[in-house]
Amino acid sequence: MTDSEWMLRAVSLAERGIGFVNPNPLVGCVIVRDGRIIGEGWHERYGGLHAERNALKNCTEDPRGAVMYVTLEPCCHYGKNPPCTEAVIAAGISRVVVGSDDPNPLVAGKGLQQLRDAGIAVETGICKAECDKLNRIFFHYITTGAPYCILKTAMTADGKTATRTGKSQWITGEAARRHVHETRKRTAAILCGIGTVLADDPMLNCRTDNPSHPVRIVCDTHLRIPLTSKLVQTAQEIPVIAAACETNPEKQKQLEDAGVQVLMLPSENGHVSLNALMQELGKMHLDSVLIEGGAELHEAALRAGIVQQVQIYIAPKIFGGRDAKTAVGGIGVAAVAEAYQLSAPEISRFGDDILLDYTVKGAAACSQES
Repeated sequence: MTDSEWMLRAVSLAERGIGFVNPNPLVGCVIVRDGRIIGEGWHERYGGLHAERNALKNCTEDPRGAVMYVTLEPCCHYGKNPPCTEAVIAAGISRVVVGSDDPNPLVAGKGLQQLRDAGIAVETGICKAECDKLNRIFFHYITTGAPYCILKTAMTADGKTATRTGKSQWITGEAARRHVHETRKRTAAILCGIGTVLADDPMLNCRTDNPSHPVRIVCDTHLRIPLTSKLVQTAQEIPVIAAACETNPEKQKQLEDAGVQVLMLPSENGHVSLNALMQELGKMHLDSVLIEGGAELHEAALRAGIVQQVQIYIAPKIFGGRDAKTAVGGIGVAAVAEAYQLSAPEISRFGDDILLDYTVKGAAACSQES
């Protein structure tokens, strides 16, 4: 097998950590001797052993002289675990093949240099695109201090997200909805507006095998979330954050008694400042947010420049109707040149539905210092 084939094996291992390592990166590692895997591992849970140490622990024979394939540059600093470079050097690995460089200022090339200084041959950039894609969330968060935001919506072929009477269940089929839950598992938090809560009373949980539930966040300027809502009723089981601007001590106490965390934030255009919210979420180590709101929240998120990725599921249906809802509301742009620019999409099919997966061009870096 080639270096690329071994690295792709490491990528598939790294994906097993999805939903359980945030805000750390997804990392996989394979140790090979004479064309045979003698050890492999991945970063399984936040605070647990890193991929390199797991792979070394799982070796079926002495790894001295073997080749290590790892999707991300080995760490060289003390955190919840000691440096992986120390373990690699001590194990006598002769060559290390790396997919992605680590932009974390605590690492950023220092790990590779430590390995080279110890006489280990190092090669980088193998399957770089696949390895970088694994950690789009981590790379954004570690360099900006703010969550990576994915705006998700489902619509008909004519661009409607609900009928003229407000009905929207279900636009897409079961396969597409399963994929949405996989995205919920990948992200640390899910964000909606109070309008969605009042209209749909959603749970916003993750319904997959071996689920990892995102923190549920509601933009609720006036603190209108009902105490009887599913979110409040289950706040002791899955965390809920209500982001508000107007103080209401009595309602705040009732929510906090129910287990809801209330964040009082500055307002912008009469609503919760989304940039301020992202800064607070970043400080709470929430590295990613899936925005599943209504049209007004979607427009506000785009206008605030907090969105890095847009996922649009399109079903082969037509609703029609001048009053039927669309995905992005607000006042909208005045000129074509002012449009929010997206990349060419990655296109996937789920049953009869398709997913257009875009990155936002020139997405603002909403950092802790901004």
